[in-house]
Order: sequence, then structure tokens, then C-alpha cells
Amino acid sequence: MPNLDAYWMPFTANRQFKASPRLIARAEGMHFWTPDGRQVLDAVAGLWCVNAGHARPRIVQAIQAQAAQLDFAPPFNMGHPLAFEFAGRLAAIAPAGLDKVFFTNSGSESVDTALKVALGYHRARGEGTRTRLIGRERGYHGVNLGGTSVGGIVGNRKAFGALLPGVDHLRHTHDTRNLFSQGLPAHGADLADDLERLVALHDASTIAAVIVEPVAGSTGVLLPPQGYLERLRAICDRHGILLIFDEVITGFGRLGAPFAAQRFGVTPDLMTVAKGMTNGAVPMGAVFAAAKVHDAFMDAPPQQIEFLHGYTYSGHPLACAAGLATLDTYAEEGLLTRADTMAAPFGGAAHGLRGLPHVVDVRTLGLVAGIELAPRAGQPGARAYDVFLRCWEQGVFVRTTGDTVALSPPLIIEEAHIAQVFKTLTEAIRSVE
Repeated sequence: MPNLDAYWMPFTANRQFKASPRLIARAEGMHFWTPDGRQVLDAVAGLWCVNAGHARPRIVQAIQAQAAQLDFAPPFNMGHPLAFEFAGRLAAIAPAGLDKVFFTNSGSESVDTALKVALGYHRARGEGTRTRLIGRERGYHGVNLGGTSVGGIVGNRKAFGALLPGVDHLRHTHDTRNLFSQGLPAHGADLADDLERLVALHDASTIAAVIVEPVAGSTGVLLPPQGYLERLRAICDRHGILLIFDEVITGFGRLGAPFAAQRFGVTPDLMTVAKGMTNGAVPMGAVFAAAKVHDAFMDAPPQQIEFLHGYTYSGHPLACAAGLATLDTYAEEGLLTRADTMAAPFGGAAHGLRGLPHVVDVRTLGLVAGIELAPRAGQPGARAYDVFLRCWEQGVFVRTTGDTVALSPPLIIEEAHIAQVFKTLTEAIRSVE
């Protein structure tokens, strides 16, 4: 056992964890292995990111070869071939019109980049008064300052003061009339009209962008009501407001299409991605931009830097190599649409938990599920955490957020894995107080 003291762990109760650590030593396919050799089925794709399964040979080999050939290339005023190739491959599978790609290193960086792009776009067009950003309650947009500001999860915000000024929020889309909906819920499209209320309050001339997750993942898998995203798109168009989709979780096949924008038939002006972009093997993110957004920055002398933003590791060679190999793996195995095929057995098994003790809602779409449990009085999150521990002990890795158990397995999941996940989860739910 290594000394655990120095590492300050992210999003972790450090003292609780270090008193009883859960360590992972290796991974392959659908499974993790602990240092003592115990096999654990991964029902979360690592952290919503290992969409093709762990340690895929093509991806491993691409990273190894690239490290030996070109380990780093400066991204400012320089380039390397893989960055251009990868951007082109990404644009080819993106929603029509989102054909410009700006590389980052994470979902959090992608969100803050997209917010800066939105602000810069309006200024470049002579509408510099458009500085207000609109997020949504219960939204998660990473942990950087901009993403935390437009995010709407109270626990992530309350310790950090006022955050960015000029931010407002739409209401979340969770409606108790939609409990146990299979597919998109019927009620709540009118919640998009909150944007009209904010326009009336602030005036459209002050609003730069609205950012939402098509499916809100980290807050507990909240699905968009039927017609909600279409309505939000129409309101943004009416008032000249940019629409940003945060697809860090939903991108790269999670819902049965390459991106949720394609699954729902609604195209944003900007789209943030990460996670499944490199199958989680090397940190990387990106912002997709519509041509009209990109081109607004290009009305300047050609020797001038158009967008004063970027990262030391933007378009890193190892990340690009991993990303290209990931896209090849997705394409060869049909993984970007496989969730559409597996949604029926996966969703059916998830909804089979209805009626178990403590289960108050089940929400599924594609290969993502949220199983919401009734909280214990005065102990929010404790019941779901106990379920998480029971599942881990019995060989299945799940994720919890509050009192919701969230599942997002690798897209290579088979029906035998589904059966194991939900058998273990059933037993765990039955066993907790």
C-alpha cells in the first residue's frame, strides 16, 4: 500500500477514503482489477469517458508510438500534422455546420473557452454590451471559474463567493409529473420560456449566451422534456443569443448518435466536448464552433492573433494520436450508434428496479441511467453512497451523485454485463437501510 498522505484527492471525502481506500491497479475491456486481483465490472466508463472500454490495443499502440516520435509540439504559431487531421476528423462527425474545432485539455477548459468565444463573438460584431451568461439550475459545467458560475449545483458554488458577475440561471427540468418516464419526459417544454423571462428582465442586448447540458449528467441524469431544446433554440434565435451545448458527457455515442445535438435534432452555435474524445486515455477537450462564430473573429489584419486564448497543451500530439485511434475504434465497431441498439435491454433492466425499497424514480436514455433513491432523514446522499459501497464490494463499480445512482457503461457492454450490473444493484438496494 502506498503512502496516501500527500495526494489531495479531487471531489473526494479525503479522510473517509484514506481510512478505507479503494484502489485500482489495472483495467481492460469492461473491467477494473484491484491490487489484490479482484475483478470489478465498470458500469460508469471510468468517469463517463472510457466509451470504447479500457486499454483498447489500437489506442494504446498509438500513444506509445507517438511518444517515441513527437512527444510535444508548441501550439502557438506552430503546428503538427495530427492536430489538423484530428480536427478534420472531428468536424466530419459533428452536427452539420459545427466545422471549426478549438482544442483544450478538459471539459472544464472547454466550457470556459466557449464562454470566452461567446463574449468575443459579440464584441467582434459590435455588440459588446452582450456580456451576460445564462446557465441552468442543477447544471454542471466543470470546475473552472466560468463553468462554476454558469453551473447550478449548490454544493459546487457555495464555498467560492460571488463568482462571475452578470450570470443568471434558468430553472432545471426535473418535474415530478415525469417520474419513471421511459425516453424523453412529456412535461416541461415550457420551462424553456424562462429564457424569455430573463430577456424581459435583462434585455436581449445584454445577453451573450445560454449554456445547457442536453442531458444533465452530474446532477443525476435529468432528461430534456419533449420539445424543450427546440424551444430554447428558437428563443435564442429570436433574440440573437448564442446557444452552447455542453456535451462533455453526452458526446461520442452515449445516447446512440455521435452527439446529443444529432440525437435531438437541435444544433447549437457552440458545443463543448472532452471525455470520450480520447476514450479517457489522454486528457483532451474541444469546442466546436459554427462558421458564423469563427468567422466573426477573422475580420482583422491577417498578421493579428484573432483569439487571444489557448493552452500549452492544446492539440497535444499524444492526445491527438489517442483521439484518432479512438475515432477509428468507434468507426470499426459501430460504437457511436451502438447505444441505440443497447438502449432497450439496458433501459428495461433499469426500469425493472421500480418497486424496490427506496427507489423513487428511474431515468434512462441511450446508455445512461439515473436511479434516484429516497434520502435518509438528515443524511442526504448517505443511502446512495452505501449502495455504491455494496456494489463495489460485490464487483460492480457505479457512481453516485446525491441520492442518485448514475450508470454510463462503456458502449461495448453486452447483455450479460447488463444482467450483472442490475442484479448487483438490486441486491445492494435491498440490503441498505
